[in-house]
Amino acid sequence: MKKLKNYLPFHFLICVIIGILIQYYTHIWHYNFIYLAILMLLITGVLLLFKNKIASKIYYTITTFLFFILLGISTTFLDNPRNLKNYYQEYLRENSENSGAILQIHKVLKSGNYADKYIAKVIQIDTKKTTGSILVNINKDSISTPLQVDERLFIASEFQNINIALNPHQFDYADYLAKKHVYQQVFLNQNNYKKAPTARVSIYGLSADFRRKIQTSLKKYDFTKNELSVINALLLGQRKNISKSLIESYTDAGAIHILAISGLHIGIILMMLNYFLSPMEHLKNGLLFKTILLVILLWMFAFIAGLSASVVRAVTMFTFVAIGDSFKRKKVVEFSLISSMLFLLLIQPLFLFDVGFQLSYLAVFGIIWVQPLLFNLWNPKGWFLSKFWSLLSVSITAQVGILPLILYYFHQFPGLFFVSNLLIIPFLGAILMGGILTITFALLHILPAFFVDFYGFIISLMNEIVTWVAQQKQFLWQEIPMSFIQMLVWYCLIIFTYQLIISKKMKSLILVLIAIISLQIVFIFDEKKQQETREFIVFHKGKSTLLGIRNGDKLQVFYNTNHNTNHNTNQKNIKTKKNINTQDLEISEEKNIKAYQINEGVTSNFSSKIPAIFSFYSDTILLVDSLGIYDISLKKPIVILQNSPKINLTRLLKKLNPKQIIADGSNYKSYVNRWEATCGQQKTPFHSTRKNGAFYIKK
Repeated sequence: MKKLKNYLPFHFLICVIIGILIQYYTHIWHYNFIYLAILMLLITGVLLLFKNKIASKIYYTITTFLFFILLGISTTFLDNPRNLKNYYQEYLRENSENSGAILQIHKVLKSGNYADKYIAKVIQIDTKKTTGSILVNINKDSISTPLQVDERLFIASEFQNINIALNPHQFDYADYLAKKHVYQQVFLNQNNYKKAPTARVSIYGLSADFRRKIQTSLKKYDFTKNELSVINALLLGQRKNISKSLIESYTDAGAIHILAISGLHIGIILMMLNYFLSPMEHLKNGLLFKTILLVILLWMFAFIAGLSASVVRAVTMFTFVAIGDSFKRKKVVEFSLISSMLFLLLIQPLFLFDVGFQLSYLAVFGIIWVQPLLFNLWNPKGWFLSKFWSLLSVSITAQVGILPLILYYFHQFPGLFFVSNLLIIPFLGAILMGGILTITFALLHILPAFFVDFYGFIISLMNEIVTWVAQQKQFLWQEIPMSFIQMLVWYCLIIFTYQLIISKKMKSLILVLIAIISLQIVFIFDEKKQQETREFIVFHKGKSTLLGIRNGDKLQVFYNTNHNTNHNTNQKNIKTKKNINTQDLEISEEKNIKAYQINEGVTSNFSSKIPAIFSFYSDTILLVDSLGIYDISLKKPIVILQNSPKINLTRLLKKLNPKQIIADGSNYKSYVNRWEATCGQQKTPFHSTRKNGAFYIKK
């Protein structure tokens, strides 16, 4: 790490990351490209002016860092298609949301229960050529076969915004797609689209066609569904057909990275290719030709695997490693990783927010920095013990690199991760090689039956090992809360501890102590904040009412999952049973409640009896259900409408003069739209959980 500090691209990388963060969160640069180019030229001129003046070294350094910060800002600005003049939404505004459009399928997503999903490029609005991407949902009943990459569609459908996360700590699919520059969606059926002639085939289309040929060839042989889905994931980058239960098993066993083509797979392939091509080094200029061939073969594999973002990242990373390794210098992996990160972020700045990108690099840095320290703690005798300890230390240090991030995003940690890694990773190279041979023989129609049986057995055995590990639930630690600040401080502690072990200096010890004290302060602050939090929450749940009263680290949940009235006007009679019944258990596993519990660190009690009136500090909260009965003596309550009550809302507004009207997810959409219009006319604040998400009253 000490040498890394003197590696210029490392400093440039930090500056570019700062620039990306500034532009992403502030949108500080909103001018056109010409002004940006002028500013970049001015800074470049200043750099050239001070280049040879020693006295001005500090100004040169500051200007250089400013240049790369601006470079991060500019790449983020230019990467966003909404900043382009021909972005499709500009033409929608000029015409209408129902403008005719031509779409070209760019990526096939995993199908939902009722619709096939795709990412498509908007190449034309009416007669205008455009750019930009959208999410396409097509009813499964409306087409006989799924669409393929590069197919074109004529559509006449409304462009709709993608729904935001409607509940606290819920996965925000709209934000996830926004980081891929997808902001809107269309819903299609057989009445509002038709296929158009495909004008040209992209490299993604060629890759998809080749993968389809491979999949068609493999289906002719006697592989089971699970075996075929894992082969598709390992070698073709296709996880769409893997069963939910198998995905969960790999996740709980800490082996999900095996199913996603990542740095692990590309690194193993690079090692195998390095070994097989090593005789080339004895030829004149053999090292150069070997490196070129390595890079070509790696990108051929990326082509076969679909050129997805994760595959491109991994292959780019190891392309830099392969090129760096050809120079035969120390620390080549470390420097190559930094260079590849810088290159990728300059091409795709929003990779910075991709969980896969973060995990890949942190895992590799954990291995190259921490693994040698751990490995040197024990020097086992014998080849087997040495290899065992080497693999175990690699597995542990990779987890050290990603553990805080894993807990922050997923809130669980598989304690037996090393078991699945020790049992599978040593043979992953052979599994990948066997898969490549299987695909090759299948394409040539010469795949022997015994090879199908043997390779299928290996894949099934791997699945069974993972499933067995996943079933050891006592070693799966779940519902671990981790805030963003806690994650950052944990990483500071890991880095400073590493520096202390390496340098053994007082300065490093002081930094470790500061990190420990900071972590304690963060925990104390979070605990204080947790205990002081008081809030009333109207969650969104379709066809249901879901309310929560938060008091410190306790959450009382009230629910009604049908349209039958279940009010109890006497709040004293509401008691939560000690033994949770079936319905309570179902609500306790409701993902929105679960996410809130984990992230906020609260425990919950449940009641299926919802009172008609709540008192929450100075606020009175009135629930009006399907019966439409309410107390007219209340003054300025907050009114929650549930189960589509047939009421005259104008009369209610005049009699109660409510502070706020809230419509939860149990109401018909048509009713909610009518109520919103009425509240708008009466100038009464209105909140729909279906549209605006959960509603909070905080004290």
